[in-house]
Amino acid sequence: MTEIPARGRVVHTGQAVVDLVMQISALPVTGSDVFARSATFTAGGGFNVMAAAARDGAKVVYVGGHGSGPFGDIVRAAMTSVGVQVMSAQHPSMDTGFSVALVDDEAERTFISSLGAEGHVVIDDYRAVELTSGDVVYVSGYSLLHTANRAALVAWLPTVPDGVVVVVDPSPLVAEIPSDALAIVCGRADIWSTNRSEAGLLIREPNLVVTDLAGRLRDHVDCTVVLRDGQDGCWIAPRDPLAPLLHMPGAPVQALDTNGAGDTHTGVLAAEVALGNDIEGAARRANIAAAISVTRHGPATSPERSEIDLALADRSAELGFVAPGLSGSSAR
Repeated sequence: MTEIPARGRVVHTGQAVVDLVMQISALPVTGSDVFARSATFTAGGGFNVMAAAARDGAKVVYVGGHGSGPFGDIVRAAMTSVGVQVMSAQHPSMDTGFSVALVDDEAERTFISSLGAEGHVVIDDYRAVELTSGDVVYVSGYSLLHTANRAALVAWLPTVPDGVVVVVDPSPLVAEIPSDALAIVCGRADIWSTNRSEAGLLIREPNLVVTDLAGRLRDHVDCTVVLRDGQDGCWIAPRDPLAPLLHMPGAPVQALDTNGAGDTHTGVLAAEVALGNDIEGAARRANIAAAISVTRHGPATSPERSEIDLALADRSAELGFVAPGLSGSSAR
């Protein structure tokens, strides 16, 4: 892994779980059966974001929950393997939860999840990390769906000091987040990283064209929006409503498995902000990282920093712009 002097850290407040990834031809109809071509137990959920950030060169801290059992062991081993610092103690009587991830021949994925120790966080878990200017706090919308985590997060988040950037990834279940909790998160959010489907669910207008969607979402959450648009890259809607929307082109590839692509994008985005990159440069790297990740099977397939550098240089030459930070990245 490339060693880069980190400026700030990525502090992950979400949930690392175990994924049972099953490759299938198509989802079975109700009441029927289907055999998977393969089945693998691997760390997933919030681990995907942490792995992406760590492989891109950021220091990563996990303040979420983890259990005492075989699934907890899988998650801790995975975090250790990419250099993530685990702050909280393991739950004494509960294992880490898991998610069944069904990946079909169209590279789409469907999840069924079971909650474990990661859904029983207390505020002292978050307080265990001493935040400093330049850190990036990553907030998952899934945290706001779990009673204990939601209570701890909405009490702690308003105390996050100025100079710390809060990045929110609302999750596909954003429409189920209680409105009062969502309002508190919006009140401290600096960057809202989401895809088109989630954005449409939140503002209840799923059929808007992407540019209108980005602007409407920015007005709704009152912070900078990074709206992912598949292989077309992403759109940036700056917090200032008078500032123009920015399109960061993607890198079209033949997708094999989209599981974890959004996590890769947000993880690299958060890492680049922590490393001192601006939002445009961060989004360009995130686009490239996500494109590489979908060419590989598995949820945590984010590339190393050196891979992103090479692919970004090629893509930059193709599009006719100079990629920022390539010549001096080792000095950050």
